[in-house]
Amino acid sequence: MRVQWVTYLEKIAFPVIHAAAHDNLKKTMPVYKNRSAFQYLEAVGRLVCGIAPWLNLPNGPSKEGNLRSNYSQLTVKAIGNLVNPKSKDYVDFGTGAQALVDAAYLSQGLLRAPNLWRALGNEIQKKLLFEIKKTRKFQPPKNNWLLFASMIEAFLLTYDNNCNKKRLHYGVKKFVNSYYIGDGLYGDGAHFSMDHYNSFVIHPMLMDVLEVMKIHGLKNFNQHLTKQLPRYQRYIEIQERMISPEGAYPLFGRTLICRFGAFHALSQAALMGFLPKHITPSQVRCSLNAVLKRQMETPDNFDAQGFLTVGFNGKQEKMAEQYVSSGSAYHCATLFLPLGLDSQHPFWTEKDAAWTSLKAFDGHEFEPDKSYYETHITKDFFMSILYKFQSGWRKIKNLFKGQ
Repeated sequence: MRVQWVTYLEKIAFPVIHAAAHDNLKKTMPVYKNRSAFQYLEAVGRLVCGIAPWLNLPNGPSKEGNLRSNYSQLTVKAIGNLVNPKSKDYVDFGTGAQALVDAAYLSQGLLRAPNLWRALGNEIQKKLLFEIKKTRKFQPPKNNWLLFASMIEAFLLTYDNNCNKKRLHYGVKKFVNSYYIGDGLYGDGAHFSMDHYNSFVIHPMLMDVLEVMKIHGLKNFNQHLTKQLPRYQRYIEIQERMISPEGAYPLFGRTLICRFGAFHALSQAALMGFLPKHITPSQVRCSLNAVLKRQMETPDNFDAQGFLTVGFNGKQEKMAEQYVSSGSAYHCATLFLPLGLDSQHPFWTEKDAAWTSLKAFDGHEFEPDKSYYETHITKDFFMSILYKFQSGWRKIKNLFKGQ
């Protein structure tokens, strides 16, 4: 199964990484809806976010090891061209606010792969740091974008010892203390949207930023992690149950062109070893494999040059939002995070196991689902109750005034 995953990953990654490494990504990659200013950093950043843990493994003499060595070299060259003003594929990270998003995914990938960061060498590192710092001029709206700013500061703290701690803490604090809705789900800011952004962005970035905060002993990391971890694990339970026996999953919310990147959080939990106790690595592997087979075997997912098309399962441009570019779909690479576990890890060696929906529809025993309730009352929760009480009391007074 691992061999098949690597084959799938290579099919997705090769056209982008190979072209960028040879400084002709802008020349060869198709443009969708005139968003060429953003799509190249978007494609490379999201690919690196997904493949970085795999690239972080030792190469070795095996076929996979040789392939990984080749991809590591190509990725270094690709990033080098992206940040070199003399290259044809150069991208100015200060051109538009979208760069904050894409630089954050690139930063997340490099945090997951310190070996890849070292392989960049001093010259590329300096140019990359210079470009990433340009994104500080963009003020993120109060939604999932706050975590992009936090992620970039976590990256800069790790690799440059240069961190705007207020910008790092703000996004984490707002989500952990203010934007939590309940039962493992966060709102996209103050408002809840039924979509996959808890997996695309929120849970994975919270966990990776908190890991950096933990390493550097930053204020309140333990308090935040104590709240976040059980919420994260509850969301992982929900994600695992979303996968049908046939490898399908719900089509709700926006940015569905990210395809199976909808399982970023579940894949990350397997990589980090944070799966709930009753969910085994093998059932996650088998469920994600069913998803991969369901979508990767649709020919129209790729154009004649091998680049991903815009769509959910094939070329389906009608369902794409106005902010989508040809690079957006490469978020799907985040499903491949478990390739960062070596081939002897239980994720790969345990025998195949049925996931929850497969057990259920095949008539086998399975665990009941249980909602997760917070055991403490936060300040924000108390203030929201107080606000509702005051609002209700004003309505009652107005009602009596009207009599």
